Amino acid sequence: MSAKSASTTSPAFAEVLELLGRRWTLRLLWELRGGPLPFNVLRTRSGGLSQSVLVTRLTELFGAGLIADVDGGYELTARGQALVHELASLDRFAERWARER
Repeated sequence: MSAKSASTTSPAFAEVLELLGRRWTLRLLWELRGGPLPFNVLRTRSGGLSQSVLVTRLTELFGAGLIADVDGGYELTARGQALVHELASLDRFAERWARER
């Protein structure tokens, strides 16, 4: 079997994995699930995140259409909300996993 035929990842899925695999990306999306947050609150809630990394991640998420800039803060777009909705099943898995360890 060739390496090309062994791949089961679509280009779109690979692109999403690349974006979500960047450090802090999922955390930022998860923190925004409850509604808009200003930059400093988002940074505080994310804990340990440098200002430069936060700016970079917000720029990437904005470019991907997952967040929008609103009233001095950031919020999920409809696309971002759909993604966070999908991540909720991962949250449920994590809770079960933690209880079963």
